[in-house]
Amino acid sequence: MQKPIFWRGGHTIHRCLYHLVFVPKYRRKVLRRELVRRLTHLFYECCKVNRWYIHELSIQTDHVHMLIQLPPRTYTPKAIQYLKGGTSRVIRKEFPELEEFLWGDSLWADGYFIETVGRAAETAMRKYIREQWKQEPGASRGL
Repeated sequence: MQKPIFWRGGHTIHRCLYHLVFVPKYRRKVLRRELVRRLTHLFYECCKVNRWYIHELSIQTDHVHMLIQLPPRTYTPKAIQYLKGGTSRVIRKEFPELEEFLWGDSLWADGYFIETVGRAAETAMRKYIREQWKQEPGASRGL
């Protein structure tokens, strides 16, 4: 098990972990190869800029799982807006061929799933996210 990362604030010590899942519009299976590599880079870049931390990331052909650490002052819907909105704008511009499958101006479907992850459940959640690619019959890691 990885050592937990605790962050310090002015008068706090905190560790707020979230399991986040979201899907492309119409749950299309478009997250493959170069698109996965670019999304991975964009997610990590967004977190670097905002001082967030991705503990685990799994991009499947039709959904994304992320174990992300945010500071308590970060409004989680705003963080998700940055992750989804920022990547959508860049990906739609760099991969215009997606227009054939995803009409409109967004890569991602509305909504998302999010849950908090405590220390007791963290190991199981990490394993679940790492092994997501094994869930689809005949699936590879999308790379």
